[in-house]
Amino acid sequence: MTELPAGWTTRRPTLDDVPAILEVVHASDIAAVGKPDFTSGEVREELTAPNTDLSRDSWLALDETGRIVAWAYPYNATRGTRDMANVFFWPELGLPALRPLLKLLMARIAERGAEFGHDVYHVRAGALPGEDELIAAMTEAGFEFLKQFARMQMPLDGFSPVAPQPPAGVTVRPLRFDDEAEVRAFHAVIESAFQDSDHPAMGYEGWRAQVDGESSISADEWLVAEVDGEIAGALQSSDGSGETDEGYVKYLAVLRPYRKRGVGEALLRRAFATYAANGRPKAGLGVDLANPTDAASLYFKVGMTALYRGNVYQTTITTTRA
Repeated sequence: MTELPAGWTTRRPTLDDVPAILEVVHASDIAAVGKPDFTSGEVREELTAPNTDLSRDSWLALDETGRIVAWAYPYNATRGTRDMANVFFWPELGLPALRPLLKLLMARIAERGAEFGHDVYHVRAGALPGEDELIAAMTEAGFEFLKQFARMQMPLDGFSPVAPQPPAGVTVRPLRFDDEAEVRAFHAVIESAFQDSDHPAMGYEGWRAQVDGESSISADEWLVAEVDGEIAGALQSSDGSGETDEGYVKYLAVLRPYRKRGVGEALLRRAFATYAANGRPKAGLGVDLANPTDAASLYFKVGMTALYRGNVYQTTITTTRA
């Protein structure tokens, strides 16, 4: 069914809706993986992402009582040839909104592709094994399985707050936030390194706006690795808006000439030590299991395990420009 039940409505979200949206996402998380795995900061980040217009790109579904039971939005921070279709719904309660919201979202994504200058546009969506209704709706919309990602974590109980020495010639230290040139160099490493992956990084201005919008930053958890005085690697952490005690690695990037030299591992081990020193009981991150740099192997090597694995689906559409 692609129409909402009688008495149900849709409207655009505002930032005031973040707590109610988070309830929906948490209900979805708990049903899928047994625990919440999203923060209010992440909801806010998605709502305010580059190239996202709340008045056109996102929807909430409300049941007959006015309760928010589902949320849909796209994500394309680079204006490239790929968008992400995201639909969260309250299990069972919000199920009647799934297909109507997905229909609205896909129509809007076709418009966005045209606005971004593309005739052919790739659309991806994620789902966990067992989210049968979501997978069925995506399949009906033309999506096909593409690959998997993993949400990884490791406990830090007993982990030394002093990191092991990095390889010879590598220096790992906190990012100097008060040095604009270094902050730009830090971002440039992420942007450059991620060009070798399936996840193009956003430009500096969009990235900086998101950083400046974070409710808290633990500056000692943002790290750079230097080789011969040049920044060769970068690790960006996330505080999770203070709602989680997990030290979370948002980005780990090493420039191509410095890979396979222990730079990434040195950054990770320094981050884990810093998380432990800051009283965080665990460390986590997400990884594309098809990443051509084989990042997952490093994460398994340092002791991380997969909390769960999710599926990525893709379809290709013709935009309204074609």
